[in-house]
Amino acid sequence: MSRICELTGKGRQVGHNVSHANNKTKRTFLPNLQNVTLLSDALGKGFKMRVSTHGLRTVEHNGGLDNWLLKAGDDQLSASARKLKKEVAKKLAEKAA
Repeated sequence: MSRICELTGKGRQVGHNVSHANNKTKRTFLPNLQNVTLLSDALGKGFKMRVSTHGLRTVEHNGGLDNWLLKAGDDQLSASARKLKKEVAKKLAEKAA
């Protein structure tokens, strides 16, 4: 399983451990990923995703999964999140019509 947030696209970063003697060794910084179930108000069901804690905060800040997906660009979303975004947009368009 890759260590990438399904919503924000946040992945690992590479850097150095720096000792007191200023020796540098490579290391990776991993995002804080959590397995969560996010509820969609438009579709009326939950979806299991692997999301960073930063991603969870942004979803809550934007008023839920549906609002966040509609505002997000397709380039940062995973394939499953893009599919979910299309379903939500379709459902909201049906309700509006």
